[in-house]
Formats: sequence, structure tokens, C-alpha cells
Amino acid sequence: MRTTDGQHAPQARGPEIWIRGPVAEPEPVPGGYQPAGASAAAPRRFSWLGTHGGAGTSTLAAVYGGHDSGRDWPGPGDPVSVLLVARTHASGLESALRALEVFRRGEAPPGLDLDAVVLVADAPGRLPRPLVQRVRLIESVIDVYRVPWVQSWRLGDLSGEPPRETDHLARLTGAATRRSR
Repeated sequence: MRTTDGQHAPQARGPEIWIRGPVAEPEPVPGGYQPAGASAAAPRRFSWLGTHGGAGTSTLAAVYGGHDSGRDWPGPGDPVSVLLVARTHASGLESALRALEVFRRGEAPPGLDLDAVVLVADAPGRLPRPLVQRVRLIESVIDVYRVPWVQSWRLGDLSGEPPRETDHLARLTGAATRRSR
């Protein structure tokens, strides 16, 4: 067969399915009906990675689930989706910016997926303007989830419901709250 410019058209080696392989049909979910649009996939798992000491990874992992990496990179078998954690004081925000730069330069271990930054309040009340400006800088680069000051967490009581202001974070991590049950 010739094309419009007089050249011979390449011969096909067979139907396209021979090249790509068969398309697998989704397996039916055992146990019955699943509503349209419902996801059969397990909720995404995260590794909480502190950008500095005392960032709050242990508390966040206890409250929202996931793997507490502390200040170490997630290891083999740990979730590769990373949530960077920092406090909202000046040095905490600076350490978050340094960690973001590590990911931007491609110097983080291969295979890790940076999903967001979680900023944990370092004190009750509003942030001073210079700290708000640093938070805005971080927000211009990546999704940021804010966790307010929780006095009971400071005292070691993690049994209560997470603060309402963290509902978006709870949905991201798949943590169930009494309000959403």
C-alpha cells in the first residue's frame, strides 16, 4: 500500500493487541455489591518524616495512623508517600524549607513521593507576621496541612478526637474521626 506521498506504508505485524497485550478485565469484588465510583483500593499509607527534632511525628502517627519515620528516611517496606512535619517556630519552618529543597534537587532517596508538609503549632494562638510569611512561602510550593495547638497532646493524652481544623488531614491519611463515622 502506498501513502499519499508515494512511499510504502509500513506493514502492520498484526492486530494492535498483539503488540500491547490483552487488556485485563477488572476482577469482581468478592462479597457482593460495590457502589459505582467506590474505590476498592486500600487507603494510601504515609510515612511521617520530621524535618527537625520534636516536630511531632510520633504524635501524628499515633493520632492519624501511618509510619513514624522520626528524622530518618523511610526504609524498605515503609510507605514511600512522605508527609514532612515541622513546628511553626522560625527554626522549624526553616528546616521544612531545607527539606523541600532536598526533594527539589532530587537528593532524597529514590522512590519517595513527597505529598505535603504538615505544620504543627509550636504554641497556642496566632502566628507572628514573619512566620506567616514563611508559611505562605511553603504553601506556594506544596500542599500544607496545619495542626493547631492541642493542650491534651502536650500532656500525652492522644485519646480524644483530632481537632476539627485537621479534617482535611484526617481525610488525606484515611484516619476516621467520630464526626465522619
